[in-house]
Amino acid sequence: MLGVVSSIDLIALDLDGTLLNPDESISPANRAAIADALASGVRVVLVTGRGVDTPALIARDLGLNLPVICAHGALTKDFVQDRVLGHIPVPLQYAGPMIEYAELNELALAVYVEERFFRLEGAHRYMDDQQGPSWQDLTSFTEIAGRAPTFMRFLGHDSVEAMREAFSDFPLHFKYESWGEFEECAVTSREATKKHALERLCADLQIPASRILAVGDSRNDVPMMRWAGIGVAMGNALPEVRNAVAHVTDANTEDGVARAIERYVLQPKNDQEKSA
Repeated sequence: MLGVVSSIDLIALDLDGTLLNPDESISPANRAAIADALASGVRVVLVTGRGVDTPALIARDLGLNLPVICAHGALTKDFVQDRVLGHIPVPLQYAGPMIEYAELNELALAVYVEERFFRLEGAHRYMDDQQGPSWQDLTSFTEIAGRAPTFMRFLGHDSVEAMREAFSDFPLHFKYESWGEFEECAVTSREATKKHALERLCADLQIPASRILAVGDSRNDVPMMRWAGIGVAMGNALPEVRNAVAHVTDANTEDGVARAIERYVLQPKNDQEKSA
């Protein structure tokens, strides 16, 4: 049911572990809450570590018209006009040696260049999303040499640890995540974060941080959630993530996004009406 709109003007939503269920579907309750927010004039932006293809499809499906923030904040794209608004690649002086080392030592690596993931032929598929037209196999990473990647993904415990030991002193942003027993480290430019990309987008839209609701579940969502006027961690987030922000909603399997939107954006009555 559509209620009185709060002071929130924009909702920033992470995808995996937040808006999406484990099977990558969006629950009816989450869809309804987003539709109500849009109908109330509140804007919604997707902020994700994924490449641009899936977020753009989800944004179209939900009727969103704001750019999508992808690749952990390294890429912001207006998918309606097919126009890149912001791109902060990993400098080649650091990416080159890391890619060469990974190939030489047979580390599991995916390199995101020009909105496509590249990996070596025969590489193990760790997750269901590591396939499709946005993924391309190479006989050698030398085929993309000289092209600065948007970000790189080291996949699996052994590859993550080998990369950490060899390159943790590089002036880059290392985003470590784990899902069950699977580990991954996404490597971006130090300037590429979800928080910085959202801050730039909201500055262009002239929306202050105080009027933003940000919802996420991962470590790389914490700066964004702490910067926003209202930051909400998912109930399925790690304890360190839940403890880092003031508010916690239900898990992604329990319509946590809908609950957050209903509570902080679509409340039936605001505090003044309750006390009147």
